Amino acid sequence: MTTRDSDPTLGYLTRKDTEVKLPRPTRVKNKTPAPIQITAEQILREARERQEAEIRPPKQKITDHTELADYRLRKRKEFEDLIRRVRWNSNVWIKYAKWEESQKDFARARSVWERALEVDYRNPTLWLKYAEVEMKNGFVNHARNVWDRAVMLLPRVDQLWYKYIHMEEMLGEYSNARQIFERWMKWQPDKQGYMSYIKFELRYHEIGRAREIYERFVACHPTVQAWIKFAKFEMKNGEVARARNCYERAVEKLADDEDAEHLFVAFAEFEEMCKETERARCIYKYALDHIPKGRAEDLYKKYVAFEKQYGDREGIEDAIVGKRRFQYEEEVRKNPLNYDSWFDYIRLEESVGSKERIREVYERAIANIPPAEEKRYWQRYIYLWINYALYEELDAEDMDRTREVYRECLNLIPHKKFSFAKIWLLAAQFEIRQKNLYGARRILGNAIGRAPKDKIFKKYIEIELQLGNINRCRTLYEKYLVWAPENCYAWSKYAELERSLSETERARAIFELAITQPALDMPEVLWKAYIDFEISEGEYERTRQLYERLLDRTKHLKVWISYAKFEASTTPEEEENDQDALLDPKKQCLLCARRVYERAINYFRTSAPELKEERAMLLEEWLNMESSFGSGGDVSIVQNKLPKKLKKRKEIISEDGPTGYEEYYDYIFPEETTTPNLKILEAAYKWKKQKVGSSDD
Repeated sequence: MTTRDSDPTLGYLTRKDTEVKLPRPTRVKNKTPAPIQITAEQILREARERQEAEIRPPKQKITDHTELADYRLRKRKEFEDLIRRVRWNSNVWIKYAKWEESQKDFARARSVWERALEVDYRNPTLWLKYAEVEMKNGFVNHARNVWDRAVMLLPRVDQLWYKYIHMEEMLGEYSNARQIFERWMKWQPDKQGYMSYIKFELRYHEIGRAREIYERFVACHPTVQAWIKFAKFEMKNGEVARARNCYERAVEKLADDEDAEHLFVAFAEFEEMCKETERARCIYKYALDHIPKGRAEDLYKKYVAFEKQYGDREGIEDAIVGKRRFQYEEEVRKNPLNYDSWFDYIRLEESVGSKERIREVYERAIANIPPAEEKRYWQRYIYLWINYALYEELDAEDMDRTREVYRECLNLIPHKKFSFAKIWLLAAQFEIRQKNLYGARRILGNAIGRAPKDKIFKKYIEIELQLGNINRCRTLYEKYLVWAPENCYAWSKYAELERSLSETERARAIFELAITQPALDMPEVLWKAYIDFEISEGEYERTRQLYERLLDRTKHLKVWISYAKFEASTTPEEEENDQDALLDPKKQCLLCARRVYERAINYFRTSAPELKEERAMLLEEWLNMESSFGSGGDVSIVQNKLPKKLKKRKEIISEDGPTGYEEYYDYIFPEETTTPNLKILEAAYKWKKQKVGSSDD
């Protein structure tokens, strides 16, 4: 034995001895299809035909009493042994009893049934089978005895009662069947039990008895369906008054029931069938007023259909409005903070025109205050108050209620965190419409004190200006500027007011105070307004000083261009320089503008060389100005300074590295092109000098 074949786990065996040899798969040499093909159906049919016949035990024929006795003894022994093993199995008992019945030994069969009931008397199947055997073989009294015992021991099993009553009814013993029903009714069965009793009486035309059973039925089961069945029974028998009485009693007892909707619908349909349309309409309206909106969907549909059939135009519109009202009620019940649903609901009520309902919906809507004190949650809510106030003023024409609505709204808003200028202004405008100027001033003053806003200041100043109260306007502007000193709009408007009053010095002082503020929201607007003011006043020297002061603060391109345009368009005053004074005024304007452009070009060339595009735009403006002066201008001065526009590419570098190239425009000015040429000449001269020196050596 070699070490290669040995394995310590195999003992004295080798791997070769323990290998499982599988048969070698056969090779199919001829893969062409056979001439006769066999289907799967043929294979299955042949397998079926070749199956062997089932082996069954031979039939036993009993020829005399001895063999019969032996057979019975053997079978009984088998059943008894089986019962001893599985005593609790009711199927074994039933088979045993039926076998005894098949042998016509009814005494033994009864004995088996009784033994089975001693084991499990709660099994209704045993009682049913036992009674069926007695009935099938004609033992009526025995069957009655079994049924009596069964319903006494299992009174809640309805099938036992049904079978017992059915047997008596088949035998024609109607009084016995009625007695059994009465015994059953003492146990207060379910609805089906009562209905079976009623149908039994109706089969024999006992209408009075059936009515009494219905009374007991609705007393035991006071449900909507029970009362409806009672009323339909009376209606079927032509007792309209009794049927109406049933419905009325049901409404008194079950008006707050969950299924009250079906009761009202059935009552209204009953009145509709009796041609009492007004009664039906009253029932529908009563139901819609008392049933919660969430459970009245079907009722609304029925009411709309009823009005379309029997009502006039107003009735139909009322029904449709009621249906839409139900939908909106459902929406606001699910989400009371959905203010869009409240707006739609209010619009619906306003189209109807009932003041009480409109006010009720408004009050319910404004009671849903937003949960958080953040302005974004209040922006839709506040329009409920606005619409409420406008409705009271314009539609209801109740000015006291309008004033109260505005007051309550302003008290509700948390002004320390946020406010709404719209509410303050609407309240003030309302007071002005009521010719209560003192009230309007009081509201606006309160607004400025508690929640100052730009809109409030602007509107308050506009009102006082329309009234001609200049001192009040000045006071308001002062408060406005104390509250917002960086607001250039307020400074400009204040100065404009003084200028309109021909108070030039006051306006200039306001402008001076404004431009000295440390922070401004739009300083360019303020400076432009100041410069325009001085130009309009003809103070050109002051304007130049303003431009110079502005250039001290910023060297923006637009400032230079504006300054140059001002010089080009301004008629110069008497100059101290005699040579300039002798020139034509138009020529003087051109020279002044050129000086400004030259200063700007020098600044961009020396102090801000990276702003090439601004410098190019400045030269374009200068060129346009020279062209506008016609023969007086000199375009060549600017053309020599114009740059060349080149398109270049630069690499785009992102977080992941270079991602591509982008094109941009670069400007090459004349002084930038000459310098590289000089450097090249200098380098060439140096190279030649070195070469000559090396040749001499």
